Amino acid sequence: MVYLQHPVSEDRPVRLGLIGAGWIGSFHAESIARRIPNARLEAIADPALPAVQALADRLGVRKISTDPEDVLADPEVDAVLISAPARYHSGLIAAAARAGKHAFCEKPGGRTVEELDEALEAAEAAGVTVHFGFNRRYAEDFAAARRLIDDGAVGTPQLLRSLTRDPGHKDGIANPERIAPGTIFLETLIHDFDTLNWLNPGAVPVRVHAVADALVAPEAKEGGLLDTAVVTVTYSNGAIAVAEANFNALYGYDVRGEVFGTAGMVTAGGPQANSATSYTAAGINAATVRLNVDLFHDAYTAELAHFVDAVRADRDGTQAPAAQGAGGTDARNALAVALAATRSAHTGLSVDVASIAALRPAEPALLTVGDNA
Repeated sequence: MVYLQHPVSEDRPVRLGLIGAGWIGSFHAESIARRIPNARLEAIADPALPAVQALADRLGVRKISTDPEDVLADPEVDAVLISAPARYHSGLIAAAARAGKHAFCEKPGGRTVEELDEALEAAEAAGVTVHFGFNRRYAEDFAAARRLIDDGAVGTPQLLRSLTRDPGHKDGIANPERIAPGTIFLETLIHDFDTLNWLNPGAVPVRVHAVADALVAPEAKEGGLLDTAVVTVTYSNGAIAVAEANFNALYGYDVRGEVFGTAGMVTAGGPQANSATSYTAAGINAATVRLNVDLFHDAYTAELAHFVDAVRADRDGTQAPAAQGAGGTDARNALAVALAATRSAHTGLSVDVASIAALRPAEPALLTVGDNA
């Protein structure tokens, strides 16, 4: 038998370099290598060489380094995934921009608005795409909630709520002294701040009040730990939002959102692993999720796939994805709320967000019933 010739697409995959081979960096690497067909993991860099070697062995990556500059200088790398510690984020975005590389960066985009602004200016000057890892936007239930909001299901938003309760243990937080001060605002609740901003399109946060304490590990409070927090955010359209977090939910990883407005309410999220529930003599029981990469497994993959599509469109001069990823304005707005909450928790006073940074909406306001187009 002689094979028939069948034409196939010769599209080149988007080649990505990973900077940071820790927990979430390794998961992103697996997504690129195994779950996103039009992408290829080209290189990995991390100062911890054994971690790089182990990840490269598992995923079949040949290019490894302890220096991010090697990845940034590689002409065969189209874009980088930044999963290094937060203190390096802004610097790496700027370095990637100078090297002409698109960047996907984990949150937060920076430790201050000023350093994030410098990175975003470098990216704009270089004409590169920068997306940020606010994965709840890509979770099926949160995305469905946003579509309902866009369709007018809640009317004008009035009350919003977002919460994050990290999975815990009966013995409390392991090594609480290793948790950096401000983590609950800059690395945990920043997801909730972005979610609230995103579910209230066209509005910006104007005032923040935060209450926080070390209720799970009170012995670590002197070192700066805050493991429990409630933050109230007032928006430019009058809506009032509440974000809360705790580092030790014994029942599982619990992330939820809610928007109530003039026409109704939408909700999203929860700790259930699936919809199966048992009803027995022992009571009602349902399995819960314990890891972020399980609860948001598909969302983590979807956000990277969206970034890859944007990079490929820019490289090939084709149509960009219709929906926008979480960009610089989104990252900046969420960071400003996190910094305002940090200041409020320290002083006990409400903080005007304008004292942190002047903000602008990331997208147009909703057109609800009674609005004039």
